[in-house]
Amino acid sequence: MPEPLPTRFAPAERASGADLRRQAAYFSETSLPRQLLERVPSLLAILNAQRQIVFANRALFEAIGVDGEKALLGLRPGEALGCLRPTEEDGGCGTGEGCSTCGAVLAILAGLTGRDETRECRITRRIPNGFEALDLRIFVSPLHFSGEEFAVFAASDISDEKRRRALEHIFFHDLLNVVGSIRGFAELLTSYDLEDKEEVFFQIHAAAGQVIDEIQAQRTLLAAENRELRPRIEPVAVNLFLEQIVATCRGQESARDRLLVLRPLDAEALLHSDRALLGRILGNMVKNALEATPRGETVTVAVDRQGEAFAFAVHNPGTIPPENRHQIFQRSFSTRGSGRGLGTYSMKLLSGYLGGEISFTSLPGEGTTFRAVYPSLREG
Repeated sequence: MPEPLPTRFAPAERASGADLRRQAAYFSETSLPRQLLERVPSLLAILNAQRQIVFANRALFEAIGVDGEKALLGLRPGEALGCLRPTEEDGGCGTGEGCSTCGAVLAILAGLTGRDETRECRITRRIPNGFEALDLRIFVSPLHFSGEEFAVFAASDISDEKRRRALEHIFFHDLLNVVGSIRGFAELLTSYDLEDKEEVFFQIHAAAGQVIDEIQAQRTLLAAENRELRPRIEPVAVNLFLEQIVATCRGQESARDRLLVLRPLDAEALLHSDRALLGRILGNMVKNALEATPRGETVTVAVDRQGEAFAFAVHNPGTIPPENRHQIFQRSFSTRGSGRGLGTYSMKLLSGYLGGEISFTSLPGEGTTFRAVYPSLREG
């Protein structure tokens, strides 16, 4: 009996070419099952026991952008959809360590053991100008046909639903809280004879700025996802720029009772990049670190040169649970509950527009460090 192929999660073995052709023939052009499956509007496939596609309906192969289902024969769903994870392991879709948290893989494994299963799945796939995030709802049901076990795999795109929920949370929760604070400060001015009105005016100004910044952030993210974002390149004095970001973050509620330390370059230097996008990315990195840091602990912001590029790092003493690490940059994933999850995703998305790369390490005893590297870009 041959040795099992190496895998970090689901079995890596695949059916032979002869077996694939035989299984695909069950769903030939004239078969009744095919005629029924073709009428399903969802993205639908039949998978064999090795999780490989032996049938794909027109909705699926047209959505993927291939000429016909033969181009998908033998592929696993993640491979067909262009997920980045299958490229990380020789065994392909389902065999990587990060696949252990993939809703699609978990649903397929359940279906192949005889259970109906519905799960959500976040897929990141590379496209010509960067990458694209998909939020899918996956339904898998077992299918016994011609003496063999298969699974019916159906996927529906819920990306718009996830975007709507995130925006609802931002506008109905986050912004409503800020607007409520503005109203409270305004009532102080109208209801009481205050001696120190300047402080109240300052708080109103700061809160209004927070509302504007959040709306601009959502507009930037939408433009980036629609591939309509056009970076405006200009010289950025790195040390001064970081000092401004750190100063802004020190004034936020999340920085209270926490030490925020900046380690700048030995000498000022210029990075040619989009100031607004860079500020949004690095500001998010610092904000996330502060929110993950207990009171009394330290967050460190550092920068160093890497040839013509600059490497920015933000460290906090906390650690990210192993089950969350593989999902950090996926759209809609958040450690802070439903309706969130755009922070780290937007950092990675916007970094692509600046020619940069963002990554992180998180180890017990060493803490978590997010690192972003950006080259100098040509103006214009």
